[in-house]
Amino acid sequence: MPLAAIALLSAGIIAYEIVLMRLFAVIQWHHFAFMIISIALLGYGVSGTVLAFARVWLLARFRLAWQVHAALFAIGAPLAFALAQRLPLNPLEILWAPRQVIYLAATGLVLMVPFLCGANAIGLALARFGGGIGRVYRSDLIGAGAGASVAIMALFVLPPGDCLRLIAGLGLAATAAASIRWRSGLALAVAALAVPLLIPPSLITPRPSDYKGLTQALRAPGATVVHESWSPLGLLSVVDSPTIPFRHAPGLSLASTAIPPAQLGLFTDAGAMAAITRFDGDLETVRYLDFTTPALPYHVLDRPEVLILGAGAGADVLLARYHRAARIDAVEADPAVIALIRDRFAAYAGHIYDHDRTRIHVADGRNFVARAETRWDLIHLPILGAAAGAGLGETTLYTVEAFRDMLDRLRPGGMIAATRWLRLPPRESLKLVATAIAALGGAGVTDPGRRLALIRNWRTTTLLIKNGDLTADQIARIEAFAEARSFDLAYLPGLARERANRHNLLDAPFVFDGVGALLGPARDDFLDRYKFDLTPARDDRPYFFDFLKWRTVPELAALRVQAAPLIERGPLILAATLLQAVVLSVGLILLPLWAKGGPGPGRAPPRSRIGAYFLCLGLAFLFVEIAFIRHLVLFLGHPIFAVAVVLAAFLLFAGLGAGAAPGIAKFVERRGLAPVPLAAVAAGVAALVILTVLPWLSQGLIAAPMAVRILVALAVIAPLAFLMGMPFPLGLARVAASTPTLVPWAWGINGCASVIAAVLATLLAVHFGFTAVVALAATLYACAAAAFARPP
Repeated sequence: MPLAAIALLSAGIIAYEIVLMRLFAVIQWHHFAFMIISIALLGYGVSGTVLAFARVWLLARFRLAWQVHAALFAIGAPLAFALAQRLPLNPLEILWAPRQVIYLAATGLVLMVPFLCGANAIGLALARFGGGIGRVYRSDLIGAGAGASVAIMALFVLPPGDCLRLIAGLGLAATAAASIRWRSGLALAVAALAVPLLIPPSLITPRPSDYKGLTQALRAPGATVVHESWSPLGLLSVVDSPTIPFRHAPGLSLASTAIPPAQLGLFTDAGAMAAITRFDGDLETVRYLDFTTPALPYHVLDRPEVLILGAGAGADVLLARYHRAARIDAVEADPAVIALIRDRFAAYAGHIYDHDRTRIHVADGRNFVARAETRWDLIHLPILGAAAGAGLGETTLYTVEAFRDMLDRLRPGGMIAATRWLRLPPRESLKLVATAIAALGGAGVTDPGRRLALIRNWRTTTLLIKNGDLTADQIARIEAFAEARSFDLAYLPGLARERANRHNLLDAPFVFDGVGALLGPARDDFLDRYKFDLTPARDDRPYFFDFLKWRTVPELAALRVQAAPLIERGPLILAATLLQAVVLSVGLILLPLWAKGGPGPGRAPPRSRIGAYFLCLGLAFLFVEIAFIRHLVLFLGHPIFAVAVVLAAFLLFAGLGAGAAPGIAKFVERRGLAPVPLAAVAAGVAALVILTVLPWLSQGLIAAPMAVRILVALAVIAPLAFLMGMPFPLGLARVAASTPTLVPWAWGINGCASVIAAVLATLLAVHFGFTAVVALAATLYACAAAAFARPP
């Protein structure tokens, strides 16, 4: 059978996984990416069970069975998505509505079917060509690596829905490549080109949840989408609502004497909204921005040189323009957003990104700061980031190390200004303060309270962090700004408690009390007792928006619907997905395999050792892969680049390692060593070594051009992935040589572990950090080595 067919099918499977992540970010939320990974791997795990029961029957009809499964993957990929997005899944209700857990499981099962079909074909090839497992596994991984790259590139030019057509074509092309008769192969090749074009658009067009911002905005009479564009970074939708106009002005004072001009809504992935403001060059038309909390630093600093980390639709650039900033450097990660404001809506937005004092930089904010040699008077962090309640909004911009980098880029007396939503009980604002305190403390500041100022209104807070102590004049300016706009002083050096809750009244000055506790000697006790997690985020654990303490979940569940504003839905969905993964894995993989009975006679190790070996491998491989994706986000400048490079590199070089494994095993055996446990130990040691070297390399080369950084990432990953690709085929070949009937069993155990690892790795990273995840992976590789250490 042509190995090209295996590679094509594997490319389609991994491309389907990546495209589903993008689609579910639109129809649901970004944290569903973890569920998609788990679903894909569940398909592989269940395929082991299917093959364990039907192996003999399918192998007797190998080529036909292989082609049928490949064709079913091709047809099932778009159909499964079409059905899954029509299920009434609402993750906002998952804590108190048991039916939503059922819908979540149903979504997973529907989406699993195409992966199951594709995995059955790959598993059949492994079972059929037991003597060439290394070559088959190499083709599988190399094809998957190529598929990851193809998926990322396709998303730059095609909507994810249309990418489903490409995936169906890859599945049918694999079916054609497996043909032995040229006429049938030609017919299938024609079908691979023609059939995807016949898929109705209604099946593959994403339909965002009723609870997402875009869906709700379009319910207004006359509201229409006037522009839509896709990229791997997100779906951008521009909405005009003439009947009920947009009035988007985060932090606007209730005492404002100015109102926003006409605006267009700019939605990212149908969720987070910004506004494109109509601007004709007259700065008085945007005077309303001076009545928002983000305007505070411009009343403390005179005509500063400003760095804006998140230019977006341009409101914060307009704010800097209004205050006559001497120079504006605006950074935006998504080039499609810049293109919208500079090209498609340039006249509407007043050509704001082409002003002579404004320079636009397309880059990740944190990466830009780390590479910058310029110094600024003000570094402005607009109110961007994860949506309220997401909980898993991973960001490198709100970590202790990020604040340290920003402080280093300030001139003496310069300031960082960060605006966040005010959610009650206070979370984002207090965690921001805790992060600033940790960063200042790490820089040797003994009294950080003298460098901080915090104001609030009914919806937002703005924190100032000064490179130096606040002066009496600056404190007076802050007080005057807040009083004139009816903002509350949440914290100032020397501020009395009775002055902290005067305009936007709360039951008590909660923010003031929280900041005081964070600055006081009982900080650790306060952090432990507080209902939400305010521990500062760090680069090894960059989950600023994770506020959930698991001990509060029963309390939240008792509140039912009233708990909705308090819920961090990301971790809860992740936990539900983990529970689903465990239940489905045990029910669909382990129990059927166990019921089938143990191995027959032969020289195989005991079944418990086989199970332990492949269980440890499945957990360890995914742990390392996911941790390294997260580690390289800062170095490569954006999560999408990290995913593309790491996923493709791991799969490609692991495939090469799998192909080289038999030859290396013979070389090792001639020297009296056991190749299987040695390969597992080598993979674990390599992971620890690379983990130690990676931060040093990242810090030293972060200013290098992107091409150089990608080459460095590949050079770091290559030896590690090469070694990680060897233990699985070597172990599987050993099982195949002694007891071939156990190959599907081992395949299923490994798949079961991978299903759980995809979700568990993220949960562990959220709570313990990426370093801990890699260390655990190395331990698992050692356990795998121990399982096969003794001869059969």
